[in-house]
Amino acid sequence: MNTFTAVTNSVGGSLGLSALVACIPLLAFFIMLIGVKARAHTSAAVATVTAMIVAIAGFNMPGELAFMSVVRGGIFGFFPIVWVIVMAIWFYQITVASGRFEDLRKTFDKLGEGDVRIQAILIAFCFGGLLEALAGFGAPVAITATMILALGVKPLKAAIVVLLANTAPVAFGAVAIPITTAGDVGDRTLEQTQNIAAIVGHQAPLIALFVPAILLFILDGMRGVRDAWVPAFVIGISFGLAQWATSNFFAYQLTDVVACIVSLGVAFIFLRFWTPRGVDEMRARMDLPPAALNEDLPARRVWMSLMPYLVVTVVFGVANLVDPVKAFLQKAKIVIEMPLLKERLVTASGDPVKSAYNMELVFNPGTLLLISGLIVAVAYMIYNENGRYALSPAEVWKEFLGTWYRMRWSAVTIVLVLGLAYVMNYSGQTVAIGQYVASLGAVYAFLAPTLGWVGTAVTGSDTSANALFSKMQVTAAEHAGLNPDLMLAANTTGGVVGKMISPQSLAIAATAVEMEGRESDIFKAVVGWSFGMLIVVCCLVFLQTNVLSFMAPFVH
Repeated sequence: MNTFTAVTNSVGGSLGLSALVACIPLLAFFIMLIGVKARAHTSAAVATVTAMIVAIAGFNMPGELAFMSVVRGGIFGFFPIVWVIVMAIWFYQITVASGRFEDLRKTFDKLGEGDVRIQAILIAFCFGGLLEALAGFGAPVAITATMILALGVKPLKAAIVVLLANTAPVAFGAVAIPITTAGDVGDRTLEQTQNIAAIVGHQAPLIALFVPAILLFILDGMRGVRDAWVPAFVIGISFGLAQWATSNFFAYQLTDVVACIVSLGVAFIFLRFWTPRGVDEMRARMDLPPAALNEDLPARRVWMSLMPYLVVTVVFGVANLVDPVKAFLQKAKIVIEMPLLKERLVTASGDPVKSAYNMELVFNPGTLLLISGLIVAVAYMIYNENGRYALSPAEVWKEFLGTWYRMRWSAVTIVLVLGLAYVMNYSGQTVAIGQYVASLGAVYAFLAPTLGWVGTAVTGSDTSANALFSKMQVTAAEHAGLNPDLMLAANTTGGVVGKMISPQSLAIAATAVEMEGRESDIFKAVVGWSFGMLIVVCCLVFLQTNVLSFMAPFVH
């Protein structure tokens, strides 16, 4: 049988030329999206076809294997990723249909005394971080974008805010799966994996420290920064310190959970003593009505508006952190062996490449969000305050179908983007880019985070970026005499700042704020921040190889 092994110097026998050719599909996507101003699903389709052509013509991959690689990625794109996003938006729509979301908006009005800037930070940064800690896979962007939009923030700004806010918690997201994956793929011991988490805990908090202030600037320019920089830094500092302490001295899997709870608690206490400035002027600039601060909001209505997010936290916490429950849920899965790929895709040593798809039917964020949504829907049906907040099964079903219809083109985009990622991976294109960067000698220490950045930008997942490049980072570090754990941490943290420009994230944000077809506008607004943060991460990692080496301990 004709097998295929990815060779990273397939184009002219040159790694550099192969890496350059491997960039063509990514360039095709962004040229279509920004230059041609095509819709995201059209751009993704062109890029995917381009990646198949490059795989066949440049990397000598048989056409049927290139096609099956796209199918394999598309399956993963649909389930769980599209499934998660649809369930996240449906979950939010239940709170809207019940009328309870309006009470939540009023609750945030009271907490920030009408300061939408502070409320947006609390929602996107603190609460969004908690969702990232437990769910990931785009759920935080989908849920918090709709919440911020409901505050009165313009769609484009709402999308930018949630994408930037989602950087800080990504490294430890989904119970720190990116770091666990880095340790596993990089063949690190448990102690070394904990060391990777500790090093990331010296990197990610420096991003978290400044993100709230950046959000202020996006929402209200320098005037917003002058008015509210104090609470922004209080929130950023408390989040960063909690991230550092938990990742270094406690259970790194709970880093984001602890950081978000601590920052929310600190914000709540601080806002009891700090009075927001320039709120009326800010609301006028943003074309918002006066804040409803004098409306009496009974405690039971506040509780019922917050209840859905407590349910999400409890459901995800029990599913991920209670081992017997986790083990039971993980039993419900289907293993899909991919025809052709299973028999013909092999490594250089002749071993089959792992192409089977383990479909977790229950233990995935989408199904857990479905369970959470059903619990909330039933609670709202039972407790409706004499019909004022009545919610019927028909409305729940209507919102479910409506969300699928609304997501149809975004779903196509995500399926195609994951197909693009998998054909680039299986054919050797992504690895060629990575190996070329790793071969640049001394400059490699500076460029190491760019591998994670590229991987996450392509796949939309820091976990996937670590799965792609972790082994390569370890090998390159050992040849260059560098700390392998630092390079794995660099890959993880580099991926954090690449997520905001991934086609998957752009599609999720565009759908959530009702800007379908305008993903290019969102991309142009966030790409500069992504590049800027990447440079900061690269500089930090380079310094950690020498003058700041105490921030990156070496574990043999």
